[in-house]
Amino acid sequence: MNLQDQIGVLEAGVDQLLQAAAAAHAPRADERAAAVPHQESPVASSEAEQTAAGQPPTVAVDTAAEAADAAATAEPVEAANATVIDTAEAIEPAVEAAHAAPAQPELHVARPSQNEITLTIGGQTVTLNALQVGQMIEELSNARASMQPEPPPGIPQGWRFASTKNPMMAVQKQSNGDRLLVLRHTGHGWVPFTFSPDIVVQMYMLLTQR
Repeated sequence: MNLQDQIGVLEAGVDQLLQAAAAAHAPRADERAAAVPHQESPVASSEAEQTAAGQPPTVAVDTAAEAADAAATAEPVEAANATVIDTAEAIEPAVEAAHAAPAQPELHVARPSQNEITLTIGGQTVTLNALQVGQMIEELSNARASMQPEPPPGIPQGWRFASTKNPMMAVQKQSNGDRLLVLRHTGHGWVPFTFSPDIVVQMYMLLTQR
């Protein structure tokens, strides 16, 4: 038997099964139609017409069962969606906290005694004596000289400072004619300045004018 013959046999078998199923439903539909009076709802007439046309009758119980199955299927889906939403709401604050930028530690400066300075950063406290404070000032001054923005060109309003009267000084002549002037400040220590010859003249005039 070739392939075409096999297909023909299968189609004939399917037709026989459909006819047998229609014959099995027909007697049950006739019995229900005989038991129900003619003045009942149009649903019975519709069932009889479907039976006469060879279609299986539509039963309200089947519709109710399908609705119940749909409701039963929807409940787990709704529960799963609610669980997902609750989990997302619980995780969201943790994610925001993880992505939040960490707070910068604050610097607190205190002076417990005349010859001591305490620096507190992030809960860690360091006590510096006079020599250590001077070393820190020197390191910070060297670093600040190469940082931007530069100090303001004019004297800031309300600037607080400690001046040194008649400071010790040292002068050295450079090979290019400049003068190196080093002044000793009681707070900043030895502070060096380099002056070109024309600036030396201007400074002399400023210091001697009345």
